[in-house]
Amino acid sequence: MVGKMNNPRFKYPDTKAYEFVVNRLKERGVDLNELAKIVYKTQKDFEPDLTLETCQKFLIDTMHKRELLNSAMVALELDRLTEEGKVDEPLASIIKNDAGVFGVDETLALQIANIYGTIGTTNFGYFDRVKNGIIAKFDHDKVHVNTFIDDILAAIVAAVCGKIAHQYA
Repeated sequence: MVGKMNNPRFKYPDTKAYEFVVNRLKERGVDLNELAKIVYKTQKDFEPDLTLETCQKFLIDTMHKRELLNSAMVALELDRLTEEGKVDEPLASIIKNDAGVFGVDETLALQIANIYGTIGTTNFGYFDRVKNGIIAKFDHDKVHVNTFIDDILAAIVAAVCGKIAHQYA
């Protein structure tokens, strides 16, 4: 197959993937501190010694996980490419309209949420339904294509909450 690279020794630099995701989130208006605040607000009653600073540290630690980076890169690119008209039909309309039966956005997000075990699935279900803070901003913004980003943000928060549960258990 022409153009296909199948180098078993290829390993992309995790730092570049992390920078890609963080920069793409910033471009979209995501302040990582807003995600840490959601984590803190939802976890402080369970862990009274928890601080916002600890939540920020756990967020950054979680954001460096390759599983998170892979899913987030794909999701963020699909939103961007769809918004720029670079995705063909019928996929473009499905993504633009965040079709309820599509489910690929939740599938990518669940891969992130499950990084710290099945508690992430429960957490993701909660955050996907409640849509706190900045997650709600993207869910309600109908000007841009946000099919994937709101779920990715909910999954990141869910994963960090899972990390906290494991840490303090």
